[in-house]
Amino acid sequence: MHIGEQFRSQVVTAAPNDTVQAAMWKMKEQNVGAIVVVDGKKVKGILTDRDIALCLCAREATPESTVGSVMTQPAITIPEDQGIFNATQVLMKNQIRRLPIVDRKQELVGMVTFDDVLALLATELANLSKVVEPTLTADVGS
Repeated sequence: MHIGEQFRSQVVTAAPNDTVQAAMWKMKEQNVGAIVVVDGKKVKGILTDRDIALCLCAREATPESTVGSVMTQPAITIPEDQGIFNATQVLMKNQIRRLPIVDRKQELVGMVTFDDVLALLATELANLSKVVEPTLTADVGS
């Protein structure tokens, strides 16, 4: 199954000219740790709660600064036709926790996170354990 099929969803977004403060409120209201910065539907960058904390504490920006001036750019993305293995490789290689999913036009279609991958793999491991469970139980009774 392609990652775009598993994780196609509404993603919290902001425009590059939105203020950091507006983005912070959006993150709080939606209970997310990152916003994908888009121009139309094209991914331009990503803004994380960590980005905001660092730039404000270092006084490199103010709440009135634009998202575009503090976002991480370019955002690392993954095509929607890739599989979960490729997503884990991109997350690991780049030491990131959030990965916007794009279509062939490089337009945002979803987001996969480290937590999403972990939950999926935990479910798959639980499913696999059910396959071997009868064998394990039979061996214990012998």
